[in-house]
Amino acid sequence: MKITSSLMTPSKSKSGALFIGFFSDLKFNAIAKEADSLLGKQISQRIKSKDFAGKTGEVLTLFTDSGQRVVLTGLGDEKKCDLGTLQTATTKAIKAVVTTPVKTVNNYLTSLNFKNIDEAVAGKITSIAASHAAYRYEVTKNFKKDNKHNLTSMTVYADKKSAAAIKQAASIATGVETTRALGNLPPNICNPDYLAKQAKDIAKKYDNCTLTILDEKKMQKMKMGALLAVGRGSRNESKMIVLKYTGTKKSQRPHVLVGKGITFDTGGISLKPGANMDEMKYDMCGAATVFGTFVAVAEMQLPINLIMIVPAVENMPDGDAYRPGDVVTSYSGKTIEVLNTDAEGRMILCDALTYAQEYKPQVLIDLATLTGACVVALGHVASAVMSKQTQLPQDILQAGIDIHDRAWQLPLWDDYQKQIDTTFADMQNVGGFAGGSITAGCFLSRFCEDVNWAHIDIAGTAWASKKDGATGRPVAMMAQYLINESNKSK
Repeated sequence: MKITSSLMTPSKSKSGALFIGFFSDLKFNAIAKEADSLLGKQISQRIKSKDFAGKTGEVLTLFTDSGQRVVLTGLGDEKKCDLGTLQTATTKAIKAVVTTPVKTVNNYLTSLNFKNIDEAVAGKITSIAASHAAYRYEVTKNFKKDNKHNLTSMTVYADKKSAAAIKQAASIATGVETTRALGNLPPNICNPDYLAKQAKDIAKKYDNCTLTILDEKKMQKMKMGALLAVGRGSRNESKMIVLKYTGTKKSQRPHVLVGKGITFDTGGISLKPGANMDEMKYDMCGAATVFGTFVAVAEMQLPINLIMIVPAVENMPDGDAYRPGDVVTSYSGKTIEVLNTDAEGRMILCDALTYAQEYKPQVLIDLATLTGACVVALGHVASAVMSKQTQLPQDILQAGIDIHDRAWQLPLWDDYQKQIDTTFADMQNVGGFAGGSITAGCFLSRFCEDVNWAHIDIAGTAWASKKDGATGRPVAMMAQYLINESNKSK
């Protein structure tokens, strides 16, 4: 969905629908008064008859004489209205029109005088939420197009000061959609080779982007033993995908994002239960997230240097698959005793993180659907951030607050490290039931001892359910983090 901004008022709009916001006090601002006039005072009548009360998420669709829809949208108590409220209200408004013939929308929710939300931020939040609500998956559906779900564009009511934020939001929305599209694809389509082809398309689209792909032969020569062990059981060749974006002088050290790209995870020899194994197509959502973040940055043309690294691997069981009890040597030279082949994400990430450090990053962040324990700890609301640094995790958390794509920091204390010690190698790849997300972070930390690094576990946030699929999180948080970082260098 195309997202733009303007100061066009309701009486001049030719869009198929108008979104008009109200707090629960039901006061009319200038925009609401103009919409009421267009509707022959229908808004006033519906409020008087208590058909609309302005409750959070409440919607009521009215029609002008010309057939234009006016969607009244409630945002609840003005004093309690926050980014989450605005996100919910926008989603409800989009859902009210997305299955109708409406193609274009003028969104006036941002015309309200928010007490707790900056106007530019309100525009950004409502834009991203609208795009998210309008998305639907169609790639592998073989059906005739219906005449619904035709929404193609939205114009947000915003002045010049907020226009830049709306433009950023449009880019972030494109990134989120990229991530959702990749995450939702079936594993027989979205395999390591497919991800590599998507990276090629991105590199061709933006003049300041370049691509490097390491194949298995190259990685064998480099001795990336941990990554290659995971992919040994699959007929789909493993790949290391490296996309570079140069947005400022080359001498500026890059920010590097590493995304776990397990395109399908059977668990390997430590085979997962059959129930819900289909959801393991989402185990590449870390990769999808860095793809989406990269696209958002390239769309915005941020003044920053960014490198995206995706170890793309399929974890399958066959006669050559790696086994529990194996000891493999990682790219760093450290050895790993494999106790569980289903703890494969950290195995591919450790080699990718070691490789990433050759680019001398000023910041190194990995994102992964790494542990079920993270879902137990934080549910589906917050991503988990782990780091031994002080400032970096705080910057990530703040970006999540800024854009309402929130995260929470878990400890990465040395007390947990003993759980991955072993007699037979430098470390083992699992640390037991207790603190499973943290011990996974501890494992990765052993490969990032001298770098400004953070690990983000997105197992609970990257996908919602079989019905709703990939969420596109936390692309918004990562894009906002990089926006904040680029502002520091100005």
